[in-house]
Amino acid sequence: MARFASFLVCALALIASSFAFPASTRTVEHTFIVKTRTVKKLCQEQLVTAVNGSLPGPKIKIREGDILVVHVLNESPYNITIHWHGVFQFLSAWADGPEYVTQCPIQPGHSYTYRFKITGQEGTLWWHAHSSMLRATVYGALIIYPRTGRSAYPFPKPHKEIPILLGEWWNANVVDVENQAVAGGVAPNNSDAYTINGKPGDLYPCSIKDTFKIKVAPGKTYLLRIINAALNNQLFFKIADHKLKVVAIDASYTNPYLTDVVVIAPGQTTDVLLTTDQPIGSYYMAAHPYISAPTVTSFDNTTTRGLIVYHGSSSSPVMPILPAFRDTPTAHKFYTNLTGLAGGPQWVPVPLHVDERMFVTIGLNLVACKANEACPPPFGARMSAGMNNESFVLPQKLSMLEAFFSNVNGIYTVGFPDHPPTKFDFTNTSLSLNTSLLFAPKSTKVKRVKYNSTVEIVYQNTALIDVENHPIHIHGFNFHVLAQGFGNYDVVKDSKKFNLVNPQIRNTIGVPTGGWAVIRFQANNPGTWLVHCHLDVHLTWGLAMVFEVENGPTPLSTLPPPPSDLPKC
Repeated sequence: MARFASFLVCALALIASSFAFPASTRTVEHTFIVKTRTVKKLCQEQLVTAVNGSLPGPKIKIREGDILVVHVLNESPYNITIHWHGVFQFLSAWADGPEYVTQCPIQPGHSYTYRFKITGQEGTLWWHAHSSMLRATVYGALIIYPRTGRSAYPFPKPHKEIPILLGEWWNANVVDVENQAVAGGVAPNNSDAYTINGKPGDLYPCSIKDTFKIKVAPGKTYLLRIINAALNNQLFFKIADHKLKVVAIDASYTNPYLTDVVVIAPGQTTDVLLTTDQPIGSYYMAAHPYISAPTVTSFDNTTTRGLIVYHGSSSSPVMPILPAFRDTPTAHKFYTNLTGLAGGPQWVPVPLHVDERMFVTIGLNLVACKANEACPPPFGARMSAGMNNESFVLPQKLSMLEAFFSNVNGIYTVGFPDHPPTKFDFTNTSLSLNTSLLFAPKSTKVKRVKYNSTVEIVYQNTALIDVENHPIHIHGFNFHVLAQGFGNYDVVKDSKKFNLVNPQIRNTIGVPTGGWAVIRFQANNPGTWLVHCHLDVHLTWGLAMVFEVENGPTPLSTLPPPPSDLPKC
């Protein structure tokens, strides 16, 4: 009987694989060797973890409809996983990557092969480590081109395409930085620099030669694929004296939007067209943080910059004037003026029937100190965060997806609440330090939804401890952003603002500081899918939850068995 059951599992896996990967599909294969190397930046040498020795890591180019196979060999001293940020992972949740959610980490000296098909997506995504703070240096671009036979973009073909990866740099081992913060129950130390394609730029010490440079021809149009790979900061990005035309966000096409500034949260991507229509010269591109929390005074307030140099230029570069760090009106204007390209390539209409409605508060919390733990001032408690007063804790013995597939109890529980347990004036700053609201229990709870159900979520920021713009990322799905606003969400008044015609489609939404956002998505992929704030510090504190999407009625809607090399805990 056991042999028959084993044979049946293998047979089902083969059937599911044949449905997912037809013989005509092209396979793109890469090998990632993760190991430490010494890098000299900002006048000092630092040991960092990198993929194939490069910062950023390898750029992956693939077409919609292709299979991507990436062999990851972990030669570093740390556990590692790789997340393919924004990829749907239809029937390939085993390849999604967040540690202890869809897999146990790849331990030092071990390997794992990620294998998945790119379906229904094109544009700019990215990949990054999903273990501790290692994504500070373990990340790279994932560019999805239109399917073979349909090469046209819904805009004029650019002269050249250039990835722009914005990052953060620490003059320290980032694993040590995180461990120190966890031990102290506080936020990690601020970064020492921001980077453009791994280079800090000439405003930092010893960095004149460590500045990213693009040489351009006059009168041409360039596609800049901007990715915010920073850990804990949203960023303003500008190019001196040039306008930028937004044509896509999070690998979803938009109606063209002309702007002189881009605002981009960690995890998000923004594709812009740059036309070199200015006098021949040199122009700086620059980025610095957007700080949405009004009481935060300690942050990395430096600026990274690179160069746009016209052929024939001999002039000194012009520097753009970036918005002030706390310029929320500019950030909100950018985020809310984007609309989806209805009817364009890969467009998905808004589902109009809703099966599940959720109201989810997001924000900071506290957790009481255990024996022998540091209890930092001013609260005499440790920093925490949560959704609907539940602060998420990752399991350690088994991944949640394995527990889901094998029906193993004790790894997580169902019952993540659809509403917060206590209704209060969520954005009232006079309640920021109300201790009756600040403490959230630790749990590993999921929200169980039926296959193919439509889920609508109101994300409501709170003012607990502080108000802040939280970039919320949902693994495995895109979603429509129906509306955004400030203050407390009013279902009668604010539901009238829903854009059901051409809303922007994202995988990561910056929920306005002291405000709310309403999203809607179809849960058409079985598995366990992490939802979390993409500020890494907040994920560590527990600002996360998981959707458990049940299997559907057919092999094409049922999660196949795990691959044989899935890492063990």
